[in-house]
Amino acid sequence: MPFLPWSEIDTVLLDMDGTLLDLHFDNHFWIEHLPKKIAERSGKTVEECKATMMAHYQRVMGQIQWYCLDYWAEQLNMDIMAAKREVEHLISMRDDTLPFLDALHETGRQVILVTNAHPDSLSLKVEHTRLDSHIDTLISTHEFGVTKESQNLWKQLQARVGFDPSRTLFVDDSLNILEAAQKFGIAHLLAVSNPDSKQPVRSINAFPAVEDYRTMVEEIRRHPVRKR
Repeated sequence: MPFLPWSEIDTVLLDMDGTLLDLHFDNHFWIEHLPKKIAERSGKTVEECKATMMAHYQRVMGQIQWYCLDYWAEQLNMDIMAAKREVEHLISMRDDTLPFLDALHETGRQVILVTNAHPDSLSLKVEHTRLDSHIDTLISTHEFGVTKESQNLWKQLQARVGFDPSRTLFVDDSLNILEAAQKFGIAHLLAVSNPDSKQPVRSINAFPAVEDYRTMVEEIRRHPVRKR
């Protein structure tokens, strides 16, 4: 269980894919399903299409385009949302997410989702998981035009939400994004070591890391937020 000073945490900012939801859906869609659809249409092999797409992903990774369904729809001349719906049965919440969210709410913490996912993708996930009924505010970084990898995003997010970085916890499965949050001054950071249920657990040393949120629930409940 990672140590976090819960008595010093009032606000919890949460990533979505790989943090609250199983990343398997996204990995399967972008790495397997989409190249297969392109292969069927183009007559090329799946391996060729996969290599082309992986190279394209590398070029835009971390930028708003990487997360933008409109960008990919235009680049590939494809209805990306329709393609996502072909495998939407794979969308699932992590088993430990709801106990974690319930404990945060019961102890009076502000819980905010901050995802780089496109608003249409966020809507699809909410449709399948009802995440919106367990979180105070849901934010897609697309409304700011920059991603969590950018310091500009954190400045705009703080102006919008008004969190105190010294009393905020940010949870994400991306180490690059956690580093950006650390640079901005968010005091409490937590990495997810098992974002994709079909992949091995990762060894993470740069940040405190969690494999199952339920190991923290008792400690969270011991430290409710004191109203000031």
